[in-house]
Amino acid sequence: MSAPVIVGATRTAIGRSFKGTLVNTPTEQLATAILPEVIRRSGVDPSDVNDVIFAETNYGGGDVARYAAVASGMDDVPGQAVSRHCAGSLTAIGNAAAQVGSGMENVVVAGGVQSLSTGPLMKWRVPTPGGEMTFTEPWIPPSHPETPDAPTMDMAITVGWNTAQRVGISREEMDAWAVRSHERAIAAIDEGRFVDEIMPLKVQLPDGSMVDFTVDEFPRRGTSMEKLASLPVLHPEIDGFSITAGNSSGMNDAAAAVTVVNDEYASAHGLDAMASVRAWASVGVPPRDCGLGAVKVIGPALERAGLEVSDVALWEINEAFASVPIAACREHGIDEDLVNVSGSGCSLGHPIAASGARMVTTLIYELKRRGGGIGVAAMCAGGGQGGAVVIEVKG
Repeated sequence: MSAPVIVGATRTAIGRSFKGTLVNTPTEQLATAILPEVIRRSGVDPSDVNDVIFAETNYGGGDVARYAAVASGMDDVPGQAVSRHCAGSLTAIGNAAAQVGSGMENVVVAGGVQSLSTGPLMKWRVPTPGGEMTFTEPWIPPSHPETPDAPTMDMAITVGWNTAQRVGISREEMDAWAVRSHERAIAAIDEGRFVDEIMPLKVQLPDGSMVDFTVDEFPRRGTSMEKLASLPVLHPEIDGFSITAGNSSGMNDAAAAVTVVNDEYASAHGLDAMASVRAWASVGVPPRDCGLGAVKVIGPALERAGLEVSDVALWEINEAFASVPIAACREHGIDEDLVNVSGSGCSLGHPIAASGARMVTTLIYELKRRGGGIGVAAMCAGGGQGGAVVIEVKG
């Protein structure tokens, strides 16, 4: 069996959906920008790429991976679309590692692309027992009827609030985590820690001017406990509700990708193995406990890699809501100082389909800066799921 290694990793800067720099940059353009850039950075000949796997969520436009391959002049390369909601690009990386590790492929590009600013808002037409038609998003199946603690599509409840309730996390704890997330993201930007991982992207603004987009625009300077405490809760009708816009992730646009090859190919072509993919895992949880997917998936991922929590040097646990990484740390005994050291969803933002690949990319560059080690990226995903990828960067 071949060992899958990552020889290239990059991402765009993360924009604010609907009013940020990427407001007029569609999914296809982001995909077409990230694909050739990650191949260029990896040193792989584009003609050697066997497949492209891109996660896409609420896209509705077809197979964006194949679109990007053709638009990049790679007509002979197929494209595969993956949807596991928030964890989609972690699954894409796992699928790429499986294809390469099995010996079926030599080179696969994997990642995710999200443009909430330009993507369609999908609705499905559903007949009712009376014969009328209603429009819905089939997020939770009829076997799990909508209830106050599991409303369709309301992540503030199924991810943020239910997780806080199950684990016993206060609003003050979530706000404190969010403030630290912003502080860490701003520090990473100011220290230039993201420069190497971000690909400059030339973008046309609504006024027609062109800019080079190179810096994440969602982190807020001067975020404080006092400011977050002043924000209203998202569901004031629920007694004691503690989820606010401040301790939640943002709505964001971005793309991220990695190039996965087998170690024999890397050696034969003199490529730098930035990281090895040690393991990956996905789990399901009851939809009402969606946020606990990130907690549950960590155990299987570490077990498959033959590792313990104490073996991990750095963690990326997506801040879909601040309650999620707090719960993961509490349940697994993870040192919070090792989690999201450069910020995450509350500060950098959560470009849904791209977030997993963004997390893996950030892990690779940060571990490399620190001399190597084991990194774990884990997150919950819509509908009651969790995904994780375990990597190792050699010192």
